[in-house]
Amino acid sequence: MEKVTNKMSDDISVEISGKIKNRIESLESLAIDLETKLCAIPAISPDSGGEGEIDKCVFLESWLVKQGITGLQRFDAPDDRAKGKVRPNLIATVKGTESGGCLWIMSHMDVVPPGEISLWKNDPWKAVAGEKNGKKCLIGRGVEDNQQGLVSSVLAVLALAGEGLKPKRTVKLLFVSDEENGSAYGIGWLMKAHPELFNADDIALVPDAGDEYGSSIEVAEKNIAWARFVTHGRQAHGSRPDQGVNAHLAGADLAVRLHYGLTKKFGDHDPLFDPDFSTFEPTKKEANVPNVNTIPGEDVIYFDMRILPRYPIAEVLRETDRIIGEIQTLHGVKIDYTLSQAMESKPTRPDSPLIKKLTKNIEAVYNVKAKSIGIGGGTVAAFMRNSGMDAAVWCTETKSAHQPNEYALIANILGDAKIMALMMLEDF
Repeated sequence: MEKVTNKMSDDISVEISGKIKNRIESLESLAIDLETKLCAIPAISPDSGGEGEIDKCVFLESWLVKQGITGLQRFDAPDDRAKGKVRPNLIATVKGTESGGCLWIMSHMDVVPPGEISLWKNDPWKAVAGEKNGKKCLIGRGVEDNQQGLVSSVLAVLALAGEGLKPKRTVKLLFVSDEENGSAYGIGWLMKAHPELFNADDIALVPDAGDEYGSSIEVAEKNIAWARFVTHGRQAHGSRPDQGVNAHLAGADLAVRLHYGLTKKFGDHDPLFDPDFSTFEPTKKEANVPNVNTIPGEDVIYFDMRILPRYPIAEVLRETDRIIGEIQTLHGVKIDYTLSQAMESKPTRPDSPLIKKLTKNIEAVYNVKAKSIGIGGGTVAAFMRNSGMDAAVWCTETKSAHQPNEYALIANILGDAKIMALMMLEDF
């Protein structure tokens, strides 16, 4: 990891920066307390068998008010499956000294289920203190994904208030639901139901992905398309394939031709991403007939497509339709498909003011050279970018999210909070 000479932002004095850092260090016990209490509330989506985020949101709302953060608004997406029949989204507003766009810091309240309990050393819903490579940490479901970012953003606001400082831009801490299952009740719903909350001159920081050094700033995402293909043939006895139409054979041919055909057709490379090319992968397959000696009359396969932003999804689907036409003619089958997810994302320029300021403050706090990257996974930042905002996905993480014994380093919680606080004082 490339080190840089430690320096302060041109807009923030060394004295103020030092006070902020010291203030955040003094909030360590508060950070641990908040993490522990949040961890004890399993905010799992109904899609994953949970009750949703309402209990966690109500607790967080009350906790913030007790800390003096009172500019709160809640926006509830209706969901009859969830406790209270809502999926809450909470905004905490801290007024800035200048007019213009807001600085959004968006984290999510929902977590994934713990998975196989026997793989956990402790109760996943009770955050416990631990140590990783000589560094203090907390272990529990959600402590990193995404409570680390949530807690860091709150500490940043409290540190400024503790030092009697106000942010330049108005700060909006946004705590959303449903990030883990597609954001239909979170940022996706909020931007559709309440577009008045957002403006194109706003900027956004999403502390939900990064690396162990805090040096990777995600500025672009591949377009995502998840497809379910159903091949319709005609069932027959295994000894008489001439009397049937083998949907499984056609489906297998479809999987191979889509994988290689789309990969070749959309074969550009972009070094911003890793891997630096579009991927078209057959993944899930549904069971067809239960016995060996029957020709299947129906076959279902799924594709996960991660496409470089230069290729619109519509263009990929046109080529998909062409390949399907060839398969139908060759095998005498009928193929239809649906998309469970189709998301395109505009990139944020690496030379935008947001990325430049974030890069500078990362270097000032962590003493590392930050770099802009693209990813294949989808994040909530795509919603912000597609509305016209510049958005950065960034944090310092252990890569333990979704795993048994998920953990967050205390140093990462505090360090990221320092950078967020400095960003709040920046003049963009």
